[in-house]
Amino acid sequence: MDNTKYEKALKKEGIKLIAGVDEVGRGPLIGPVVAAAVILKDKIKLDGLTDSKKLSEKKRNYFYEEIKKQALAIGIGVIDEKKIDEVNIYEATKLAMIAAINDLDVRPEHILIDAMPLELDIPTTSIIKGDLKSITISAASVIAKVTRDKMMYELDQKYPMYDLKHNKGYPTKKHIEAINEYGIIKEHRKSFGPVKKVIEESK
Repeated sequence: MDNTKYEKALKKEGIKLIAGVDEVGRGPLIGPVVAAAVILKDKIKLDGLTDSKKLSEKKRNYFYEEIKKQALAIGIGVIDEKKIDEVNIYEATKLAMIAAINDLDVRPEHILIDAMPLELDIPTTSIIKGDLKSITISAASVIAKVTRDKMMYELDQKYPMYDLKHNKGYPTKKHIEAINEYGIIKEHRKSFGPVKKVIEESK
């Protein structure tokens, strides 16, 4: 698969500043949803870069450092669990993506987005499975994933009983058992099923 075809098509039109946008953390029961926006330089060497979910942690960390070296600009957007509970995860994901775009030091001329439609004053293309089909979105997916994983490792230091270093906040059997045994912490998303159930049962 040519994961540069969207970028090549835009460059043929004279568009050079192309941002890729992706998010991570829609499914977890804990912590923020994190989005990244990345504008890559013209000449890049990122062979093997693809959707962060398809890379090992070692590979993700390698590409994270490489992307930081080879990017023209990187923006991060973080929407915490309180806002997620307030507006729902879909809207929070949009907010995270917009925050990431606004965090860029360089204003893009066009934005490639993984699946999500965004209303912006910059032209956009939403691509289904964009994290596989566009190298710029792949770069954003790696930055978002590594950024959020680091947050989960830090939280795991404080609350090892939830096994966040392994589950990254997703609803694994061990995580749900820990919620039932130890209750919830402020970083849990109160509107998400297993967490909501514990809150209701404790009333």
